[in-house]
Amino acid sequence: MRVVPVPCLKDNFAYLVIEGQQAAVVDPGEAPPIEAAIAREGVQLAAIWLTHHHHDHVGGVPDLLAKHPNLPVIAGEVDAEKIKGVTLRLADGQKFTFGTLQVQAIHNPGHTLGAISFHVNDAVFTGDTLFGGGCGRMFEGDAAMMHASLSKLGALPPETRVFFGHEYTAANLKFAAAVEPDNPDIAARAAGMPTPSTPSTIALERATNPFLRSAAGDVVIAAMNRGVAGDPVSVFGAIRAWKDQFRA
Repeated sequence: MRVVPVPCLKDNFAYLVIEGQQAAVVDPGEAPPIEAAIAREGVQLAAIWLTHHHHDHVGGVPDLLAKHPNLPVIAGEVDAEKIKGVTLRLADGQKFTFGTLQVQAIHNPGHTLGAISFHVNDAVFTGDTLFGGGCGRMFEGDAAMMHASLSKLGALPPETRVFFGHEYTAANLKFAAAVEPDNPDIAARAAGMPTPSTPSTIALERATNPFLRSAAGDVVIAAMNRGVAGDPVSVFGAIRAWKDQFRA
């Protein structure tokens, strides 16, 4: 399996998951960069995988289907109601095959109610749930949902590569440093950040991402200084609300 990031729109990432001569595309926000990447890699588009229903992640689907008809279009069972053309609706934990690969859906409500991540081999495609150094806004869910979703992802093996939906990492690390100014892992990550910053790893996110660190002492203190209790969900909610207003 090879994974090829495909920048789309202003700061989105789509991805080609290449198995042999076939490719699945994850979250095609627009079609032209996907077509260019397929041609460049010399592969055939064979499937479309969608993490959630937002237009910047599904906007390229109609044009791709027009040029490549009858492709399987795969999404979570809840968000599928808001996406035209879905052919397979995945429940939490449901698996499907792509070539020799076995892919599993992880339901991640919070950013949207039906968001999913695709977990395959040593990789997870997290859309707008888990970012490099951050997480998505809670447009449809609440803090308890999002904390549970991120905890699920954080429990994956530490070497798991994290392929996320937007290039927000530099800004996210500035916020992470505000939450934990004495965390050397955050400083080291910010200083050595590659461009593009995808993929990350679960181990790196556990060490540097405040939204996976709701039980870490300095994160708890930072949240309690903002007037909340010290339980993980309250800490997460306070840190997420702070991030919504944060300006570096």
